[in-house]
Amino acid sequence: MRIAILVEGKTEQAFKPYLQNFLKKRLSGNMPKLDMVPSDGGLKTNDKLQRMVKMLLNDKQHPADAVIALTDVYPDYTTADDAKTKMKKWVGEEEHFYVHVALHDFEAWLLPYWEKIKSLAGSNRKAPANNPETVNHSKSPAYWLAEVYRTGSKKKSYVKARDVGSILKGEDLMVSINACTELKSFINRILSLCGIEEKDLIP
Repeated sequence: MRIAILVEGKTEQAFKPYLQNFLKKRLSGNMPKLDMVPSDGGLKTNDKLQRMVKMLLNDKQHPADAVIALTDVYPDYTTADDAKTKMKKWVGEEEHFYVHVALHDFEAWLLPYWEKIKSLAGSNRKAPANNPETVNHSKSPAYWLAEVYRTGSKKKSYVKARDVGSILKGEDLMVSINACTELKSFINRILSLCGIEEKDLIP
């Protein structure tokens, strides 16, 4: 099973080993090959997205069994449904293509580890919201992380490729899955593609 995951860039790529470690515990002996396909500056749209999906599914040497587009809502779309509807329309009738969304950007999935973030940044700032996926366009999750790092006593900048790992190292991904409906949906999609029955998906 090869699953190609279209991602925006360095943040999601840094997330990959933690995603794999989580999946290995639930897919013993049936781990898929996860290929992160980065598109720095945002995922492709319109005909370009359709061509990329078809290319991955029809690759003569290593065709993907499924393609998942993992996109941020911020700043290109108004809602998660807006992103999903538009991307599916652009690609057309393709049963092996799926869209999942980080609300409002990938960093929402890091916000449940706020105590760890405060420690790393040297900050005592209060978490932005009880539900990380309600932190929105006006002050996105990525903005919150950049701000808490910048104003913390350790005076460090938030660097995606470095700090995703720093935040998630030693942490239980279920903390974020339970707090973030869209992350749970994304992971359940991978599990179901690998043959996990609906009754055994993460509730």
